[in-house]
Amino acid sequence: MTESLAPDPVIIRTLDLGGDKLLSHVNVAEEMNPFLGWRAIRLCLQEKDLFRTQLRAILRASVFGNLKIMYPMISGVEELEAANVLLDECREQLRDDGVAFAEDVEIGVMIETPSAAMIADSLARRVKFFSIGTNDLIQYALAVDRLNEKIAHLYEPTHPGILRLIKATVDAGQAHGIWTGICGEMAGDLAVVPLLLGLGVSELSVTPSMVPRVKMLIRSIEMSEARKLAEYALDSDSPKEILSRAEALAKAAVPSFFEGAA
Repeated sequence: MTESLAPDPVIIRTLDLGGDKLLSHVNVAEEMNPFLGWRAIRLCLQEKDLFRTQLRAILRASVFGNLKIMYPMISGVEELEAANVLLDECREQLRDDGVAFAEDVEIGVMIETPSAAMIADSLARRVKFFSIGTNDLIQYALAVDRLNEKIAHLYEPTHPGILRLIKATVDAGQAHGIWTGICGEMAGDLAVVPLLLGLGVSELSVTPSMVPRVKMLIRSIEMSEARKLAEYALDSDSPKEILSRAEALAKAAVPSFFEGAA
């Protein structure tokens, strides 16, 4: 894939196991709350052999194109630095073995925890890009399991607290000259795309089927209007009113996308 897409970038997220994603050969004990437990970078930093295997494979593939590495579920600088130590060990091992790899592979992190968003300035000094994982960020920040139907109504992507965490992350990235992307369901939600643009997000990661519509919507929106929407949202107390205004802007830009919607 890296070779076929070159020179376009390919971002590989390192092992994001745990929660609802497990491998049969990784022995993970049952946890009271697996989404707050041994998962993603936490698991990798303890299962170092497993992590090194993937890191070496990524480095070896890096010679075939523009490849980048992204660590998931980072909650503090120490985790980032520990992951980079293992990455450097893998580089040294490949050098000793005479295996070629790209020396300039860019490193990024996923912002999925409120703690990461709040220290985004420190993280931004150490990486080349951010990717905000909105699914986890929302559920952690609002303490809401979006799969629990009894409280699903509390899972609100346009909650002012979520928008301020996104804005703080974007601002920290811009201050240090790095870009910030959005992944998760929020990125492909046409109703909130104008809001994300107004907040300064650089990239949206969406499913392939959504790419044409998201691109058309972006091209149809006046950035000045998107920024006004973001300013309103950051000063608002009502998630529902924010969503209503964002949806109205999206509908005005491309009405056909919303025809027949309830």
